[in-house]
Formats: sequence, structure tokens, C-alpha cells
Amino acid sequence: MRRSPALLFGVAAFVVLLDQWTKRLATEHLAYAPPVRLVGDLVQLTYTRNSGIAFGLLAGRNFPLYVFSIVAAVAVLVLFARHPRLSVGRHLSLALILGGAIGNLIDRVTAGEVVDFILLAWQGHEFPVFNVADIAVTCGVCLFALAWSQEHDHHEQLAPAGDAGPSAGAESHEPDDRPERAAAGGGTEGGPLAGEGADRAQP
Repeated sequence: MRRSPALLFGVAAFVVLLDQWTKRLATEHLAYAPPVRLVGDLVQLTYTRNSGIAFGLLAGRNFPLYVFSIVAAVAVLVLFARHPRLSVGRHLSLALILGGAIGNLIDRVTAGEVVDFILLAWQGHEFPVFNVADIAVTCGVCLFALAWSQEHDHHEQLAPAGDAGPSAGAESHEPDDRPERAAAGGGTEGGPLAGEGADRAQP
């Protein structure tokens, strides 16, 4: 399908609004409060502030990490502008990455840190706390890789069929000498039987 700015920016805007809304709820109801267990110890809501990038990476580093969000957003816009046709999967993947990057960029520019509040734990092992923007970026990257691989495989499957086309067309233009053979008494490819039958019909 042709690229759709409405689809790209519409999905990205929804991700940003959802991310900022959930972060505001987390700040109002989870700050200075014990974790809220949604699914036992597996899924919990707990309030933290992250000075690093997604999932707490590079936390505490003296580096303007908002640059990563800007680079991600610019890369999405460049990819979108360079491809006049994009599949629905590519559209959604770029929109998710763009929305997640902008969501965390807003936090870094306004507060210098990102609000995280989703905690996953399994048998005593805890995954770094994250937020909706992190989910959007991760899902967008995975979807982009999946959509690219599927389209690449699809083009490879079509290539042999396209190569065989000219050969098939060339064969169809070869002269057909079966009528001349039939006129000469040779018959068709089963000619010997047909010729013998004609000889027996003569007096």
C-alpha cells in the first residue's frame, strides 16, 4: 500500500497519549506506595524513575540520553520518506517506534528522567522496570524485523517464476511443423499408426 502519514502519525500519537497517561497515573497512585500485584509476583506495578534509556540501560551515565530518542524518531521519519510504498506491518512498526521514542523523549526533556512502573518477575528473577513507551519501541523493532523478513522471502519466491517467464514465452513462438508433417503423410506424433490406417483404406 502507499505510505499513509495519517496511519503513521495517528498510531504514534495514540502511543504517546497512552504512555503519558499511564505515567501520570503511576506518578499519582504508585509513588511512595508499595507495589501493586496484578498477577501474583509475575506482573507488578511499582514506581521508579529511570535516568537511562529503555529498561534502565545506561542509567547514571553523564550523557544526554535524549539524543537516542531523537535519533530513533529521525530514523523513522527518514525511512518513511524514502519508501513511497509500505506494507501495513511496516507502517505499524515505524509508528510504534516513533510513538515510543517521543513518549520517553518528553520525559527526558521535561524532567530529565523517565517514569517506569511495570515490573516482571519470575522465580526470584526480576526484569528491569519499564513503561508503555518501552513496550511500543520493542514491539515496533520486532514487527519491523518480521515484516522485512517476510517481504524478503516473498520477493525471493517470486524471482524464479519471473525468470522462467521469458523462456516459456520463447518456447511458445517456436514454429509448429506438425501441419506440414500431417500433409506429407507423416501424421501426428503418433504418425505411423495413422499412416498405416490410411494405406489400408485404399483399394
